[in-house]
Amino acid sequence: MTARDIGAADSPIVPETLGRLKEEFVERGFAVVRGLFGYDEIDRLCAEFAALHAAGPVPGHFEPRPPDGSGPADPLRVYPRVMHPHEISTLAREFLLDARLRTVLESLFGEEVLAAQSMFYFKPPGARGQALHQDNFYLRVEPGTCVAAWVACDVIDRDNGGLEVVPGTHRMGLFCPEEADAGLSFAREYVPPPPGLTAVPVDMAPGDVLFFNGSLVHGSRPNRTADRFRRSFIGHYAGRSAERIGAHYRTLSLSGARIRLPESEGAGPCGTEDAPHGPH
Repeated sequence: MTARDIGAADSPIVPETLGRLKEEFVERGFAVVRGLFGYDEIDRLCAEFAALHAAGPVPGHFEPRPPDGSGPADPLRVYPRVMHPHEISTLAREFLLDARLRTVLESLFGEEVLAAQSMFYFKPPGARGQALHQDNFYLRVEPGTCVAAWVACDVIDRDNGGLEVVPGTHRMGLFCPEEADAGLSFAREYVPPPPGLTAVPVDMAPGDVLFFNGSLVHGSRPNRTADRFRRSFIGHYAGRSAERIGAHYRTLSLSGARIRLPESEGAGPCGTEDAPHGPH
């Protein structure tokens, strides 16, 4: 499904196509909109984060560290993910609240939408991936679940650590994670695919957006390439009817107004990097 189908900046929205997108989302737990953002928009976004990286740390959002010299260099020390960049970057905020995302998200939720979080992953060559997990294990949106809008900023495939999803798990509850292999995943939690279900790769091009349910098990493998980054911008969203969310997530209306929700229990940052959390 392409942006021309569902309403790019210069195209009218086609309700029938939004309906098909929602059917696919309900059936599989995810759907891809190809080319929702233009190459020029993605280039601007990548340039913004390249400048942020060059400028150095931003406490609480972006905290690169020099190699520690204790073993093989970890690329993620130099290129960690950026947390809540919409709070420090006007451009990131524009992407998080973009009207095209809003159109799709309101169709998927069937109601007004709140933005809960943004992230940017550099995932440089040699970087570890993130073991299979469920986003709502961290956000703890109640009732219901969250939805992610995962924007590809590079050509993304299996070689450079593209996403894998486990269709069908979106109909299931939250699983109790196991310990991930630290040599393959920067995050500690790992959810094995349930019996009979299999992880499948989702190849993407710059400007494609993967929308997926917060209970959908998904993750990525290491970037095995020598010279290709796998950059991505991610927004997490909740329906306006949500009553609680983790304290880490400072929800906004898509017009940008702060909407405070009571805190849910057991929540934490999306992907625990140094210690497990929540019920195990």
